[in-house]
Amino acid sequence: MRSLYMPNSTFLSSQPLFSPPFSSPSPSPSPSLPQFTVSGKKSFALRAQYIDYKSLRDSMESGKENLELNRNLYPIIDFYSSGFLKVSDLHSIYWEQSGNPIGHPVVFLHGGPGGGTSPNNRRFFDPDFYRIILFDQRGAGKSTPHACLEENTTWDLIDDIEKLREHLKIPEWQVFGGSWGSTLALAYSQSHPDKVTGLVLRGIFLLRKKEIDWFYEGGASAIYPDAWEPFRDLIPENERGCFVDAYSKRLNSDDLETQYAAARAWTKWEMMTAHLLPNEENIKKGDDDKFSLAFARIENHYFLNKGFFPSDSYLLDNVDKIRHINTTIVQGRYDVCCPMMSAWDIHKVWPEADFKVVSDAGHSANEPGIAEELVIANEKLKNLIKNGP
Repeated sequence: MRSLYMPNSTFLSSQPLFSPPFSSPSPSPSPSLPQFTVSGKKSFALRAQYIDYKSLRDSMESGKENLELNRNLYPIIDFYSSGFLKVSDLHSIYWEQSGNPIGHPVVFLHGGPGGGTSPNNRRFFDPDFYRIILFDQRGAGKSTPHACLEENTTWDLIDDIEKLREHLKIPEWQVFGGSWGSTLALAYSQSHPDKVTGLVLRGIFLLRKKEIDWFYEGGASAIYPDAWEPFRDLIPENERGCFVDAYSKRLNSDDLETQYAAARAWTKWEMMTAHLLPNEENIKKGDDDKFSLAFARIENHYFLNKGFFPSDSYLLDNVDKIRHINTTIVQGRYDVCCPMMSAWDIHKVWPEADFKVVSDAGHSANEPGIAEELVIANEKLKNLIKNGP
């Protein structure tokens, strides 16, 4: 039986050292009477206390604890082990471990799909507490074969995550994912809820038609017309009825230069819109043919196939399978790549999850306010594991 609850969301500015206070729960909260607390000049909080989780809320949501939590990215560290895991006759995935070899395991699911991992991804986690596992999904990063679309579906990736968990002899782990990584984290945890100790999700992407249409069929061009036009102009006018289809033809062309040209245009469009303020280092990724080819080909392949989900609302429809998992959702208010409508939709069907809206951020996990909230989310789960509810 579901516990009684009220909406649970927080709207945040990324001003330094901001930490909203939380009111104490009333003895008998009513779903029809939301509790409001006002904090700071730019922010307000809408908070709930769940009857079944009183001790958890006392542990995780006290204002004093928030002030004491680390909110800064951890220093760059090296990995202590790495390797390749053969997950099919065709594919091998690259994996690495860093942090504490006997710490609490957490797996990082990168975006794209096709984006691959980087050393900076380790910095969201306390290396003294967490055993940090990064891996490149099929065809991405160091995994082989590069940019390969064969045997490359969401369900293949979910199987790979399980194979990696078993290979590393991990009974269960925390799951962290942003953008496409949030899609995969939701799909994996819904398939294997007994293997997930906690979830941290960023930039929610449910891979629904309206999300694809927004970003790839002209919606986002209203905000970034200068970035959109080079993406649009690569495609002849008579093929602009569906840009995902038109790019698929070019990304799968027999001519490698045609593939590269399409990959550069596709990747630059996303990189130019991923930050609230332009990030030149990110935009330059579009000039890297190797990165762009995997990023664009694999993204396009998944989007053309609707994420390989059986229905448009599949991830929303299966939230009940993971409702019990301690979860934080972090969303940039001005995220153009994965607009807030998707985070809001999942918040409405899953109000038990903490919902953090960063009021001065776009899409990237590296934006200051988003990075801060991601670190805090991991710190809260760390303290919950260390101290218990």
